[in-house]
Amino acid sequence: MTNKKNIQQATKAVWSGEKDYLAHGATQVPVVHSVGFGYDDVDEWYEVAIGKRKGHIYGRNTNPTVQAFEDKVKELEGAEAATSFSTGMAAISNSLLTVLKPGDRVISIKDTYGGTNKIFSEFLPRLNINVELIETGNHEEMEKAIEKGCTLVYLETPTNPTVKITDMKRISTKAKEQDALVFVDNTFATPINQNPLFQGADLVIHSATKFLGGHADALGGVVCGEKKLVDAIYHYREINGATLDPMAAYLLLRGMKTLKLRIEKQQKNAQKVAEFLQTHEKIDKVFYPGLSTHHHHDIAKRQMRGFGGMLSFSLKGELDAVRQFLPRLNYAHRAANLGAVETTVGPARTTSHVENTPEERAALGIPEGLVRYSAGIEDGDDLIADLEQALAAIKE
Repeated sequence: MTNKKNIQQATKAVWSGEKDYLAHGATQVPVVHSVGFGYDDVDEWYEVAIGKRKGHIYGRNTNPTVQAFEDKVKELEGAEAATSFSTGMAAISNSLLTVLKPGDRVISIKDTYGGTNKIFSEFLPRLNINVELIETGNHEEMEKAIEKGCTLVYLETPTNPTVKITDMKRISTKAKEQDALVFVDNTFATPINQNPLFQGADLVIHSATKFLGGHADALGGVVCGEKKLVDAIYHYREINGATLDPMAAYLLLRGMKTLKLRIEKQQKNAQKVAEFLQTHEKIDKVFYPGLSTHHHHDIAKRQMRGFGGMLSFSLKGELDAVRQFLPRLNYAHRAANLGAVETTVGPARTTSHVENTPEERAALGIPEGLVRYSAGIEDGDDLIADLEQALAAIKE
């Protein structure tokens, strides 16, 4: 019998989490749309309802298709348990609200995804939860903040959209000294490139809408970690109702079968594009952890197996240049999404940080001329030629 510990990520992406849910000889997990699950035996029904026996009772709680998706992510992240949500932001907000209470203190980084930043800057303070945001990559300052005491350290690495890197092992070690939990948003890296639980994190969070699904046709979120913590988050979610739809779960499952293949191609293209842009006269700065010039390239090399399909860059001429450049691209969707098989682009002001004011974006180190670029699986040379002709259209 195959030793599961020796199974590689590509094989897990295809096979993990599915066997128990195949029915009637089918080779694919079915989409179970039933809201209710019936039992003739009242005692058996009760044992399933209280978690003493495996099974399902109501779609807001659990569903076979959804559970297959959760099991696949759990295996890829090397976690004890996983639970899913209707969106990535539901995964983030439900996880935070499960563990935090009035008077608690949270330490995080400044340039998390815009929606996450809004939770930290707007919603948690309303609940009398103190949040301190540290300059991303300033490990010394973050360690000093943690030493003052905190309940939770929240990381996103690489960050959206400036792909900054945090040393997860270093910060997790410091957090454990204060008995603080560590949550890591692993959306950009995916389980193919890094596993935060192996770096000391307690919980890994994904917007499954992005690279996990990979086809821009299903919303979803998922968290995984130690069973006790995940069970608490699941309980909060089942009562508050941010449930993943079974059809979305099926689409995410289908997409994940090609996860490793897609990531390998996307990050190959991203590296090629980043190197091309770095030398272009109309580009002010390129942000990609695979470049030796990236501020924390060495940390990325140490904790990641690949640098991912996301990069960003700022144009000379800022917003005026962006307005000229973006419409000229032929092989890129101008849309507020990322991680799909097609290349997707957009300025942070209309994508990751549309909720923030220009002043807030500036304070977070996000210039108005910043373009987020999610490399797809197209031919890399075609992407570069497309960028070249679009850049040539920018008038001084």
